[in-house]
Amino acid sequence: MEINDILDKLLHKVSKPTRYIGNEYNSIHKDKSVIKVHVALAFPDIYEIGMSHLGIKILYHLLNEQDDIYAERVFAPWIDFEKLLRDNKIPLFSLESKTTLKNFDFLGFSLQYEMSYTNILNMLDLSGIPLFSKQRTDKHPFIIAGGPCAYNPEPLAEFIDFFVIGEAEESLLEILEAYKKFKESGAPRQYFLEKVSEIRGVYVPSFYDVNYNEDGTVKNIYPLKRGVPSRIKKRIIKNMDEVYYPTKFIVPYMNIVHDRAVLEIFRGCSRGCRFCQAGMVYRPVREKSVDKLEKLAGDIIDCTGYEEISLSSLSTSDYSSLKQLAEKLTQRFRRSRVGLSLPSLRIDAFSLQLAQKVQEIKKTGLTFAPEAGTQRLRDVVNKCVTERDLLNSVRDA
Repeated sequence: MEINDILDKLLHKVSKPTRYIGNEYNSIHKDKSVIKVHVALAFPDIYEIGMSHLGIKILYHLLNEQDDIYAERVFAPWIDFEKLLRDNKIPLFSLESKTTLKNFDFLGFSLQYEMSYTNILNMLDLSGIPLFSKQRTDKHPFIIAGGPCAYNPEPLAEFIDFFVIGEAEESLLEILEAYKKFKESGAPRQYFLEKVSEIRGVYVPSFYDVNYNEDGTVKNIYPLKRGVPSRIKKRIIKNMDEVYYPTKFIVPYMNIVHDRAVLEIFRGCSRGCRFCQAGMVYRPVREKSVDKLEKLAGDIIDCTGYEEISLSSLSTSDYSSLKQLAEKLTQRFRRSRVGLSLPSLRIDAFSLQLAQKVQEIKKTGLTFAPEAGTQRLRDVVNKCVTERDLLNSVRDA
């Protein structure tokens, strides 16, 4: 029996069946018989959270722009659907074609927070894929992972075939090009791992020996194979105006955490707050131009119908041309009544004029954070703002 037929009989038993049906507006469907590489982009959390993540949206559309690559999505099932899968012996499957995950070429996990690591193992188990990389054979997909938590790969080193360190738009395409050649060659699994380890930003844990100090911290890491880099260098996108960015975002049938159009205005941060990993790993600061952002914003709204667009970055108020961008976007969307949302605002860089400009079309969100309860703690974490800054910003808002 086909998975779709099984789902017809089971989905009425779960709390939110929309999580598992797919076919959303702007989702992509391809003929599997004519593709060369089949990739499952896996987010180890439920649909509403995973569909709010910008990174998986970028990679999904980037890969599907390639004629011979088919990228699909899969998310961690909620406990009610997981029970149905296990009770009925149904392996975890993708949203688009309902293909079981063990039949893909790649299963790529996005590592956003450590609390999701057990979900990764659970998703592998639900898919019938061996948990440990050393137990996998040529019949299994390659299990890869990237994202901010990939900068500390050792907790998952025994489970992941290789990690992609840094921004993946370029490196992932290089990996898949190498896989096409490997697939045609008929070489064993180990050969591909050797070839992919030559790509900058790729870390293959099985090719290294990691020694630990008595307190559990890493003492040193030694390559076990000749030609394997002794230090992995992260990948970064140098020109943000030239990097791929999708405009036909998938529009879900249900409410998700961030249910709006997302416009990434820059990457990186120069502030150096001591608690912030992202502010370090995404350096250096690289901005998109105002003209590029205005065009992207128009295309995104035209292709999705969203009524709100959010300016995404680690610290939106640090964008050097924020005033000019806000003026252009409010002018462009005044007639269509598309609101502008400004998350990640620093309280010491907020202006009353900016707030007034944003609210000209409709009232949207402004997000501030005091960062700590006392001035001493704010100084300790290098968050150079004062209580007066906070009170002034809130009053102006």
